[in-house]
Amino acid sequence: MKNYFSSHFRLGVLGGGQLGRMLLTETQKLDIYTVILDKSEDAPCAQICNEFHQGDLLDYDTVYNFGKKVDLLTIEIENVNIDALDKLESEGLAVYPKPKDLRIIQNKALQKKFYMEHQIPTADFFHYAYLEELKHAIENGIIEFPFVWKSARFGYDGNGVKIVKSSNDLESLPTSECIAEKLIPFENELAVIVARNQSGEVKTYPVVEMEFHPEANQVEYVICPARIDDEVAKKAREVALKVASAFDFVGLLAVEMFQTKDNEILVNEVAPRTHNSGHYSIEASYTSQFEQHVRSILDLPLGNTDSKVAGIMVNLVGAEGYTGDVVYENIEEIIRIDGVTPHIYGKKMTKPFRKMGHVTIVNKDIAKAREIAQKVKETIKVISK
Repeated sequence: MKNYFSSHFRLGVLGGGQLGRMLLTETQKLDIYTVILDKSEDAPCAQICNEFHQGDLLDYDTVYNFGKKVDLLTIEIENVNIDALDKLESEGLAVYPKPKDLRIIQNKALQKKFYMEHQIPTADFFHYAYLEELKHAIENGIIEFPFVWKSARFGYDGNGVKIVKSSNDLESLPTSECIAEKLIPFENELAVIVARNQSGEVKTYPVVEMEFHPEANQVEYVICPARIDDEVAKKAREVALKVASAFDFVGLLAVEMFQTKDNEILVNEVAPRTHNSGHYSIEASYTSQFEQHVRSILDLPLGNTDSKVAGIMVNLVGAEGYTGDVVYENIEEIIRIDGVTPHIYGKKMTKPFRKMGHVTIVNKDIAKAREIAQKVKETIKVISK
């Protein structure tokens, strides 16, 4: 086995945001030399990685030249230049997740078509090259209101997704490639993280339940274990495994799903990386998702995905009406509570709904953990000076 630890091995990561920052905790623990590329000199990873390079993740030459400096390349954000990754892979660089998978996942239309081709259950949809095509489809009765509009590319954290109830809702949308998806009356939004290494060893984390902010369309709470029947949980894990197998995926794959009123499981979308739905694992699991990502891409034995205790994650996002130098109001109050651990992402500037950190609540009793999570949410405020 290759020696990754306290050696000359260089792990490259495209993206230096909060996911990279939490990944660095694990690479530092194992003394794996980690090199980060990010467009911002103030990226959360910039001051704490072994080596930092500033550059555009979507620029071919920047990504290609960065890849030539490392021994293995991974990502913490999927919006990167895939052509450069293809070239690097063809020249023998190990790139995980694989560029072919990223190319599909980057585009929601390709992603949905992939599910249909592989008999993976998902909501019915139509694909349009631009917004005018969608408008014609509505005029000709091909699509009926309401439906979910999704930008085919570059959507994240509630951006690039909108429930369209009337023609008026179309006016503010971008004119670019999109999909129109059937609106599913779901019971729960669930997620399963699948870890798979190069040798084909595969493990799933427990099913989590996600509660969303109604306006921002961002996850407010991630609850593990999900408060669902065992049969539904079993089905969700099986569907997630089917998705990872169809991609022949290496790394960490977060599979977001709907549980319908009839207890069917439909795949919504996937993220080919560590994910918001797995943050609870840092405190609550035997192996955090970030350690598991390192294990999977380096083809190390995968760790135990079981939870030691029930966990709930609360996102800390910038409060409405505040933009500027960040202040975490009442953070001392929440630190007083047993089982509460804040994670601050190192972003100096806050703005409304920007992800600034998260708080994990662990407790033997999931109901008690949810109660404390509510208190945490109501107490801490992310404001500006």
